[in-house]
Formats: sequence, C-alpha cells, structure tokens
Amino acid sequence: MQFRKIRLTGFKSFVDPTELIIEPGLTGIVGPNGCGKSNLVEAIRWVMGETSAKQMRGGEMNDVIFGGTSNKPARNIAEVGVMMDNSARRAPVGFNDHLELEITRRIERDKGSAYRVNGKEVRARDVQLLFADASTGARSPGLVSQGRIGAIINAKPADRRMLLEEAAGIIGLHSRRHEAELRLRAAEGNLARLDDVVKTMDAQLQGLKRQGKQASRYRNLSDHIRRAEAILLHLRWQKAQAERAEVEARLREAERAVATLTTQVSEATTLAGKTQEALPGLRQAEAEAGAEFQHLTIAKTELDAEERRVVDAKAQAEQRLVQLDSDSAREAALAKDAGAALDRLGSEAAGLEEARAGEADGLAEAQKRLDAAFADAEEVETALNALSQAIAGDEARKTQQERQVANLEERLARLARQAGEIEEQRRRLIADSDIEGEAASLRDTLTAAESALAEARSAVEQAEAGVASTQAATAALQAGIARQQQVEREARTLRQQAEQTAGTLRAEIGGLRAVLTEKAGEKAPVLGQISARPGYEAALGAALGDDLEAALGGAAPRRWEELPPLEGAPALPDGVEPLSASVTAPPALARRLGQIGVVESEAQALALRPALKIGQRLVDRAGGLWRWDGFTVAAGAPSAAAARLRQKNRLLALEGELATAEAEQARVTALHAEAEKAVQAAQEQERASRAAEQT
Repeated sequence: MQFRKIRLTGFKSFVDPTELIIEPGLTGIVGPNGCGKSNLVEAIRWVMGETSAKQMRGGEMNDVIFGGTSNKPARNIAEVGVMMDNSARRAPVGFNDHLELEITRRIERDKGSAYRVNGKEVRARDVQLLFADASTGARSPGLVSQGRIGAIINAKPADRRMLLEEAAGIIGLHSRRHEAELRLRAAEGNLARLDDVVKTMDAQLQGLKRQGKQASRYRNLSDHIRRAEAILLHLRWQKAQAERAEVEARLREAERAVATLTTQVSEATTLAGKTQEALPGLRQAEAEAGAEFQHLTIAKTELDAEERRVVDAKAQAEQRLVQLDSDSAREAALAKDAGAALDRLGSEAAGLEEARAGEADGLAEAQKRLDAAFADAEEVETALNALSQAIAGDEARKTQQERQVANLEERLARLARQAGEIEEQRRRLIADSDIEGEAASLRDTLTAAESALAEARSAVEQAEAGVASTQAATAALQAGIARQQQVEREARTLRQQAEQTAGTLRAEIGGLRAVLTEKAGEKAPVLGQISARPGYEAALGAALGDDLEAALGGAAPRRWEELPPLEGAPALPDGVEPLSASVTAPPALARRLGQIGVVESEAQALALRPALKIGQRLVDRAGGLWRWDGFTVAAGAPSAAAARLRQKNRLLALEGELATAEAEQARVTALHAEAEKAVQAAQEQERASRAAEQT
C-alpha cells in the first residue's frame, strides 16, 4: 500500500483545507523554518493513531487543533485524512473490499477524536493494526524526526530489533499477536466470570429447590390445616345445632308451662269470682245464723228463768202438800187446787221440753250452714293449693324466680297455718257454737286467698318476663358467639397470611445472603464495599464496569489505592449530578466517581457530551454510558456488577420488609389469641346459662 494523497483541515498551522498529492517515486517538501514541514509529518503520525500529546509536541491532544492568530480565530475541529492505494489487496481482511482506502481522524475540542475508514467509524486499534500490517505506524522508524538518526545510533538492541522487524514487515504480526493475547486473557477472564455465574446459578438453583420443597410442604400442611379446620367447624356447627335444638325444646317446654300457668291463673280467677259471688250469700247466712243464735240464746235464757221459777213453785207446792197432809181435812179444798197446779206445771214442763227440742234443731241447722261454709273454704283452699303447686313447679325451673317461689311457699305455709287455725276454731265453734267467730275466720281466709291469687298472678307475669329475658339473653349470647367466631376466623386468616409473607421473605433473604456470601467468600473486591441508591445500580455498574471486581488496597494484582483529592479537577457540565452523590463507596473511588455524571436521558447525554473533559463520562439509570472520547455503551446492556448491586439493595429492602412483616405477624397473632379467648369465654358463658336454666 502506498500513500496517494494527504488532506489536512484545522491541524496545527494548516488552518485552511489543504491537500498534498503524493506521486510515485520520491516526494520532497522544502521550505523555510516554520512553514509547517514538521507539522505535516506529525499529521501523518497523528492519523496513524498516535495517542501521546508529547510526541505531537504538545501538552494535550487539543493542542493539535489550530489555536488561532491575531487575524484568524481558533478552530474547534481538526481533521487529517490520507488516501492509500490498495490495489494489491494487502490491507486487513475487513478493508480489502476497496481499491483505495481513505483513513480519517477527526478531533473536536474537549470531546476526543474519532477514526473513519472509507466513511465507516472504526476503533483506533483497527487503524493501528491496518498500518502495522503495512509495516508502518505512528511510531514507525520510517518516520524520522529531528534527532531521530542519533537516537537510532544510540538505541538499545531491543529498539534496533523493532526497527529491523518493521523493516522486515512482521511488526503487524507482533501487534496482532499482542491483541490476540489480550483477547485470550479477556476470554479467560470471561470464562472465570462465567464459572462464577454458573456457581451462583447452581447455588440459587439449590436454594430454589429447597424453597420449592418448603413450598410443597407448606401447601400440604395448609391443606391438612384447612381440612382439619373445616372438620372442626363442622363439628362445632353440629354441636351448636344440637344445643340450639335443646334450647328450643326447653323454650317450648317453658312456653307450655307458661300456657299451663296461664290456664291455672284463669281457673283461679274464675274460682275467685265464684267465691266473690258466693260471699254475699255466706254473709247473709252468717247474719241469719247470728240472728237465730241470738234469738235462741234469749229463748234459752227465758227458759232457764222459767225453769227456776217452776222449780221454786214446785218446792213451794210440796211444802204446801206437807202442810195439807197434816191438815187434810182442812186443806181438802186446797188439794184440788194443788192437783190443777200440778197439771199446769206438767204442761209447762212439756212446753219447756219442746222448747229445748226446738233449740237443738236450730243449733243443728246452724251447724249445717257452718259446715257448708267450711266446705266452700276448703274448695278455695284446694284450688289455691293446686295453683301454688303449679306456680312453684314453674318457678323451680326458673332460677331467677326462686325468691318469689320461696315467698309463695312461705305464704302457703301461713295459709296452711291459717287453715289449721280455722279448723281449730271450727272445733271450738262446734264445742262452743260460736258462729260469729267462724264467719270472721272465713272472711280472713277469703282475704288471704285473694292475696295469694294476686301474688300468683304476679309470679306468673314475672315467670313470663323471665322466660322472655332468658330467650333474649340466649339469642344475644349466640349472636355474640357468632361474631366472636367470625373475628377469630378473620384473625386466623390474617395470621396465616402474615406467616406466609414472613416465610417468603425469609426464604428470599436466605437465598440472597447465600449468593452474596458465596461471592464475597471467593475474593474481596470493592464491589462488596460499595452500594448505590435504589435505581442507580445500573448506572454504577456501567460507570465502573469490571473495575468493581478489583480489590481495595493490599497486594492484589488489580486493586484500588487511595489517593488525595485531585487539585484542579475539571467540573462536570452544568445540570449534571455527580454519581458520588448517589453512591456510598470507599475513599479510594472518590476521584473516579467525582468525574462521572448522571443524566436523565440519552438526549441530554448527547447534548452534554461535547462539553466533557478528558476522563469524564456520563451515565443514566438504565445503564447507558457516554465517555469523553466518544466511547458509548447502549442502555440496557447486562452487567454482573449492576445485578450484584441490585441484589444488595434488594436484600436491604427485604430485611426492612421482614421486620415489618414480623411485627405484623406478632400483632395478628396476639389478636388471634384474644379472639380465641373471647370465643372460649362466650362459650363458657353460654354453657353456664344452659346449666342455670336446667337447674
């Protein structure tokens, strides 16, 4: 390959576009000092891939751009292109499609340079290899600058060997060998990282298998628990149904008892009405018996007085008979009078006997009336006793009415005592014929019966109220038990959900810890000591790349060493946030992170890239990279470092979620325990209520 043409624009002193045609044979360039002869040689060296500003007689690469004069402004772009003959097809395989090759290098101030071959952008290494295959290059001995001849004479054997190798045309082979070795080492590094990834995947696979087994066991246990809970709930439902049927049966029995008591109260009321209706007749009979008794008493008194008079008269007559016997003659006339008197006294005695017989008949009639009154009183007493026994039986089933039952029993005992007293009075009346006292006792008995009837009605009403209250309390208690059971089921569901969430979080945390611990155990790169805010992992991974795998200090072949802050470090473009603000890293990375900016989008990065200084770069949260020298990495490219950082951030987030889940689990467990206690207490209360009803 031979040079055919050189084109320069804005390179050092060549401010205007300049073309130099190189004809076959020797081409010489002559001119006074300062006309640009050396600049022309440096342009050829620069387009061949020279990267050292010192070799270009400058302090930095921007010095190759025309800096301006008093009458010409400075330029921001410099470009050099060479046209080469490739008719012999001696170029590398990728460039042999054309008979001519145009190699161009273009630099923009503060933005780096770019290479093109026939208009296609290529790497600097590709251009260097192209010229190396042609036994030339930026450092070729064929480019002899000032002092170069003396340097060759005084050069070391190794440098002379390079000169001979280039002359022999094998320098390109060495370059390709070096590049192949670099690629081989890179492939070996990639294989090592691939082994790490395989180990990581194996560990994750083992963890996932364990999690799968745990999940399967959890599902089986959950199914068993659900079936057991369903059986338990069914048994509780059957028990509740049986208890409900029992309560309903007791309720129906109580209703029948209330109906019976109501009937008995109605009968007692009817009996009391009949008794009230019969009371005036009894009182009239009592009054008549009293009047008859008074009349008989008066008649008896009169008869007693008349009997005493008759006895006295008989005594006097007997005395007279004695006197007449002594003087019968003289008293013969008086004898007749005495006989007549005796006859009269006999008739009077017969009348007295008849009067005594009439008095006995009156007493018998009064006794009959008194017996009838006692019979009526006994009927009332019998009805009251039956009513009291029915009320006492109902009150015995209702423990809430025990006090009223006791009062009724006490009153019944008092009525029994009163009945005994009435019986005693009856016997005294029979003995003494005291009808008036018996009538008063009968009135007292009737009053007591009316009072007992009123109390029986009150007791029945209270029993009905007690039954209604018991029914309402039972219904409220059953509703409360149902609510407590619903609360307990909801609390149990929440507890199971909290336990499942906590178990899932623990399993994921265990897997992440195992992966991160295994990676950290193999070596101690700086990746284990750096962290990024959530959302910035891809940005940090793109910014540092494989440099995150280097060690921190020590004697490792690849390591980060802490240096003092860089004085006069160039600032990032306006509006760009430094990546160090979103990253927690060791001090050894301060210089690197301070020259990395974070942008919001690719458009912003492309707009700000021309303003980047040497060493600066831009990244976005999606993992895109834009370097000062034009190197670009598209967003979304996979990065092991970014994945590792995401795993660390995910582990921290999961640990926070686990703490919250454990607190929630403790809370719902306490709620579940309280709900179970409430259900048990309600069931105990219901059983106690049923026991009280049965007693």
